[in-house]
Parts: sequence; C-alpha cells; structure tokens
Amino acid sequence: MTDTETPARISVERDGHVLLIGLDRADKRNAADVAMLEQLALAYGELDRDPDLRVGVVFAHGDHFTGGLDLADVVPRIGPKGLAMVPDGGIHPWGMDGTRVRKPVVLAVQGTCLTLGVELALASDIVVAASDTVFAQLEVARAILPFGGATTRFAAAAGWGNAMKWMLTGDRFDAVEAHRMGLVQEVVAPGEQLSRARELAGRIAAQAPLAVQATLANARLAVRDGEAAAEAQLPGELVRLMQTEDARIGMQAFLTRTDPEFVGR
Repeated sequence: MTDTETPARISVERDGHVLLIGLDRADKRNAADVAMLEQLALAYGELDRDPDLRVGVVFAHGDHFTGGLDLADVVPRIGPKGLAMVPDGGIHPWGMDGTRVRKPVVLAVQGTCLTLGVELALASDIVVAASDTVFAQLEVARAILPFGGATTRFAAAAGWGNAMKWMLTGDRFDAVEAHRMGLVQEVVAPGEQLSRARELAGRIAAQAPLAVQATLANARLAVRDGEAAAEAQLPGELVRLMQTEDARIGMQAFLTRTDPEFVGR
C-alpha cells in the first residue's frame, strides 16, 4: 500500500447469500475513522445492490467491537451540514440520511461497544452479544450528543427511562442489561457471537428473499410513519409477492412437504 492509498478498515467476504462485513482496525479497538465509515457505507451498498446477497452480518476483528469514533480524525471533517461519510455507491449504515439498506443486518458484538457501536446495534435488525460486552452511549461526556440514531431509536427499542438513563449519564452497561432492555436479542459465551450471528443469517437467507425484504420494509414503515401507513401498503405487497416465482416454489414445497429453494424472483 502506498501513502496515497486508503487504508483497509473493513473486510468483506461472501458466504453464499450472506455478506460478512468486518470492522478491521483491531489495533485501535476498531475506533472508526473516516476511512472506516466510508468503507462500511460501501459494503452496505454492495449488500443492498446485489440480488444474490440476502443478509448482512456485521462483526469486528479482534477483542473489541468498537471504541467509538476516532475523534482526532473525524472531528476536523465535520462541516456545517455534519459529517459526509457516504461515497457514491454507498448506503448509510446508520440510516441517518433517510436511506436504509433493504436487506436484514445481523450484528455480532464483543468487548467494548461504545457510542456508534450502540447506534449500529439500534440500526441493525438482530443483535447477538458476547456476555463480556460492555456498552456505553457516552457522547455527553465528550460535550456532544449522539448523532447516529440513539436519540431517535434508543427510547423506541428500550423504553424512555432506560434510554435516558444511559444516554444522559454516559455510564456503561453490560450485556445482561442490554438484553433486558431489548437492545440485544441474544447473549452468548465470548467467542460464539459471530457463529451464532451467521447461523441466524443463514436461517434468514433460506427464506424467500423478496418476502423477507417486504416484511422488513413494512415493519420499518410502521415505525417511521405509523401503523396506518404500513397497513395501507399490505394488500398491494401481498398481491405483488403472490405473483413471484418464489410464491410458486413455496406453494409447491408446501404441497410436497419438501424444503423450498427460493430464487429471489
């Protein structure tokens, strides 16, 4: 790598219909500099665009998920409109620009999971945490506020009092508390979080991908615009899905009592 090349901060690997996306700056506790943020956005863009990819698994190399933002690198890049971090072809991993990746994302966390790591959990669809994970939304201790989604999602996921307790104190909490609040769906032994996340992703990838994406989109619509908006979309979405090749495959599998192999069409 020459001095002019962007350092690799994200690993990307395909495993069938699953895209494995790894934070890869272990020597810095996976602190996110602008290069990592941009590469993560590009990985989400790849997941979103490629019809052969059905699920993303986001994890971290090393002992820690993330120590948060690399403030020395990021702060000088924050302009009047905030931080520009989504290159052409990318999708905002935290969904803070009004766009979201259309495929499900399963997150596997361990060790230290601070600030943007908590917010990435809130932006993901299923979270598996090692029992040794320590979380904190500590922006107030740095004289800033959470700007990756905690202010809009934490209370919805965990309840108002729980969200305010941790966002306004900046205190740390463990995986048991994260699970109690609903921030995390499963807690596993240290070292098992990625394998469990991949197992869940594989189960999702085995389902009809257009139906999975439609289910995810309708649930998000209900959260964002209310139940009535989501309900209004349901009849049309049902008709659309019933006309797909996957619907025919699913019905045939039901009649023959065999496992369907969906094609995403």
